[in-house]
Amino acid sequence: MAEGVTETEAEIRNKLQELVDKLYYFRDHYFETHSVDDAARKQDDVIHEMEQTLSQIEEIDDCWKNKAFFLMLKGKALNVTANYSQEAEEILSKAVKLDPGLVEAWNQLGEVYWKKMDVTSAKTCFLGALNHCKNKVSLRNLSMVMRQQHSQDADESSRNIMDSVKQAKQAVSMDTRDGTSWYILGNAYLSLFFCTGQNPKISQQALNAYVQAEKVDKTASSNPDLHLNRATLCKYEERYQGALDGFSRAACLEPSWAEPVMREEQLLDYLEKLFGLLSNKGKIRGKRLQNMLSSLNPGLLGHYGNTAGLQLKSLSYLQPGKNTGCVVLGKVVFSLVPEERVPFTFGLVDAEESCYAVMVYNMVDSWGVLIGDSVTIPEPHLKQHSIQHKGQTFVFQSIRVDSPVQLLVNGKAQGPSTQACATVAYTPQSE
Repeated sequence: MAEGVTETEAEIRNKLQELVDKLYYFRDHYFETHSVDDAARKQDDVIHEMEQTLSQIEEIDDCWKNKAFFLMLKGKALNVTANYSQEAEEILSKAVKLDPGLVEAWNQLGEVYWKKMDVTSAKTCFLGALNHCKNKVSLRNLSMVMRQQHSQDADESSRNIMDSVKQAKQAVSMDTRDGTSWYILGNAYLSLFFCTGQNPKISQQALNAYVQAEKVDKTASSNPDLHLNRATLCKYEERYQGALDGFSRAACLEPSWAEPVMREEQLLDYLEKLFGLLSNKGKIRGKRLQNMLSSLNPGLLGHYGNTAGLQLKSLSYLQPGKNTGCVVLGKVVFSLVPEERVPFTFGLVDAEESCYAVMVYNMVDSWGVLIGDSVTIPEPHLKQHSIQHKGQTFVFQSIRVDSPVQLLVNGKAQGPSTQACATVAYTPQSE
């Protein structure tokens, strides 16, 4: 600029906005210019860029430094990392006091409180922003907050999650090309899936939202939280290849985050143990196995063989998916409980000596079966697994049971007291 020419407020505003936008672009598009091998450096690189940006912001004439938009952009720059910044909180609080209608300042302040784990204050900020202007950022952030509002009342918790889905859907409807909004909608559906009885339709909606996030926004593929959350759902649905790939990808993208590494190791350990037990039928063989199987008889089918009229079939007869009109019967030869306690897993050997895994969900902690128990499974849902991960291969068959109430153990029905609802726990990194 020529000497003696003074920049206008609009020019100052545009310059500041460009500096901060450039900082966020560097963070969000990091892996377009860096290898995944550089992931461990990302946080330090972003902090370095932030410091350079703040230095350039400070070069602006002092007369602008009490303006709300200046404070908002400086606070936004400080808020670029995943960690809470007290300085950002102080600056953004001042910005909203100077200009209560500055929506982006409210959103940024809400994110600061979110990082501080102050959910109530975060919600107040996002609602404050929406009072001034309906916008996708406030809506999707409010969706996150609604899911984190803890309540002792189960109905209230369910209402919060339903409201969370509603807010996220509104955010998506305002801009269907925004990958972050699609990702947060996926998380809302993930929570809804676990709090409303694991409806397969809802799990598919969650997976579709994650797919859409990556489709419309190439930076979504670099979001470790997306990979972890999708892997969590894949694991529950016994899509073990997808779960392992997702945990592994999240760990690569955020090497300092312990959760995906732990979850990957736990799942690999579970599959390794399960595959070993299935391969040798729980080390029960020969005469001992024959003696166990000799006590299997049609009377153990109970009402499934009488009033229900299901046909007794061998495990090898089953086809992938739900086997309508069939019932299987076998002996328990081992049990295995993973670190997260879900699913309760046991090996079932039928009269032909085939050995399949049975995975039971939604059971109370005290429920289980013992080696030698006879178990009857109506209309079994068969899954075939072929998993390859980090040099290990697991190929086996399993039967999914959504509740112990569906089973007969030694000919006896399992009462409602054996059933509990599944929960999901994960530590969000970016949300």
